[in-house]
Amino acid sequence: MYAVIRAGGKQYRVAPGDVVKVEKTSAGDKNIEFEVLAVSTADGKIAKVDDAKVVGEILGDGKGDKVLVFHFKRKKQYKKLNGHRQIFTAVRIVEISAGGQSEKAAEVVVKAPKAKKTETVEAAAPAKKTAKKTAAKKSTK
Repeated sequence: MYAVIRAGGKQYRVAPGDVVKVEKTSAGDKNIEFEVLAVSTADGKIAKVDDAKVVGEILGDGKGDKVLVFHFKRKKQYKKLNGHRQIFTAVRIVEISAGGQSEKAAEVVVKAPKAKKTETVEAAAPAKKTAKKTAAKKSTK
């Protein structure tokens, strides 16, 4: 099951478990509900359902890649370079429900961080003998 939602003036095709980067939202809650445009049905067709609901979990905010904006007028000695990084909110789609059917995303398993090795580098690797090679000088006669 998937849905087409509208967020920040753009449309996204989402399924449960997807992570989408939408324009920055000022939602204070951990969950956010989106405006649903269409939902896929069980037989694979897309339909507009009035009671459709898409719920997402806010993961955090961030900045996108830099986009360079370059203005140039030939023969006028005019050049202007600007950069822009769009601010976004990362949202994980938790649940899609429509027409009495509901599909939820699988739970995310958070792995524990690995323990650091307490062994020292010198004890782990044996000392290597280094042999210096002397370069033979060539005579220029």
